[in-house]
Amino acid sequence: MPVQVFWRAKTLAQMTIEEFESLCDGCGKCCLHKLENEDNGDVFYTKVACRFLDHDSCKCQTYNDRQQQVSDCVVLKPETVKETYWLPETCAYRLIDEGVPLFDWHPLVSGDPDSVHKAGMSVAGQVVHENNVDLNDLEDYIIRWV
Repeated sequence: MPVQVFWRAKTLAQMTIEEFESLCDGCGKCCLHKLENEDNGDVFYTKVACRFLDHDSCKCQTYNDRQQQVSDCVVLKPETVKETYWLPETCAYRLIDEGVPLFDWHPLVSGDPDSVHKAGMSVAGQVVHENNVDLNDLEDYIIRWV
């Protein structure tokens, strides 16, 4: 009998904290500054990254204290995934919540923690530090590749 992997067998709410956390593929897209069109709700990603995002590994340098360091940093929970509408279309939290399979490059599927970077699905090497831009000019940094 084949073994059922947890992300196919459980809903987000049924997962342990460790299972839920392991869904993050480490792409870093959620750590980019985003702009929202107030008229229609469209969300635009910029290539400006949070000051705590390591631009090579795409890991938060203050993950455990991130909300103390950045007050508007969103901490995802199973019950908040649906309302976090700006999650990228490739985000495992969003995919699992919508009943869509994970991509082959996802580390849980590939078994390789760097597969997200090798597949070009992370922001590694493609972003600028928020301290190097005027945050009033974020429109100048809108990207289309997320």
